[in-house]
Amino acid sequence: MKRRKTVLDLQRSKADNQKITMITAYDYSMARIINKTDVDCVLVGDSLGMVVQGHTDTLSVTMEDMIYHARCVNRGLDRAHLVVDMPFMSYQTSIEDAVRNAGRLVKEGFAQSVKLEGGEAICKQVRAIVDAGIPVVGHLGLTPQAIHALGGFKVQGKAPEAKKQMIEDALQLQEAGASMLVLEMVPATLAAETTAALDIPTIGIGAGVHCDGQVLVCNDLLGLDLSFAPRFLKRFAELELQMVSAIQTYVSEVGDSIFPSDAHSFGQRINTGKVGETLGKLY
Repeated sequence: MKRRKTVLDLQRSKADNQKITMITAYDYSMARIINKTDVDCVLVGDSLGMVVQGHTDTLSVTMEDMIYHARCVNRGLDRAHLVVDMPFMSYQTSIEDAVRNAGRLVKEGFAQSVKLEGGEAICKQVRAIVDAGIPVVGHLGLTPQAIHALGGFKVQGKAPEAKKQMIEDALQLQEAGASMLVLEMVPATLAAETTAALDIPTIGIGAGVHCDGQVLVCNDLLGLDLSFAPRFLKRFAELELQMVSAIQTYVSEVGDSIFPSDAHSFGQRINTGKVGETLGKLY
């Protein structure tokens, strides 16, 4: 049995100046494919609300959603570290709720770490979850669960006070016991400064090359939705085109009686060419 990567392995990567790779997954099939690669971390993100469920934001995702998808993803992995998002209102309400729900993600969803959005305001929850023996990944910058307060999907930390606050929040999360920190859509210079200030690894998305690692949504980097094209995204494939072409070819071959052929049927096909007579033994 292969050993799964731990937060200690990932922290050693920062110490050794080795970049960390993280990618999202939401089901067994994608996890199985990712498991054939050298990806370090797999994130079951509440982005599933948008990517899988078709919502315009992440706010309606439930604990049951996260647990279900985490269980599916876990079945496909035997090497990468599994991080699972704590959804909106699963940790903001109280320290007790935060610890209970983090525990559910570990016990029922097989998470190795849980991820929370926010800075100073959630440090008590972070500390309590860590004290319960559960590793925590922080998340600063664009925090999608606060999308209404932020006024949309915008770059964060551009003003001097905002820059200062982000670094302070990062240090407080580290002090509270966070093992890693995601920085989303922040200026590259601020991400570099934050990364240098921390002992724990930073994972960037739209935060420049100087973070200790990078994360992308699997559907985005594979080009499964070519209409989604934010500046921070690099598509490493455009599979939407291939998938549409393959499905349309299937439709055409069925319509033209090309598929299924003898190779895809059972038994010896007897073609009499007479309408109404048996065309083949399929069993």
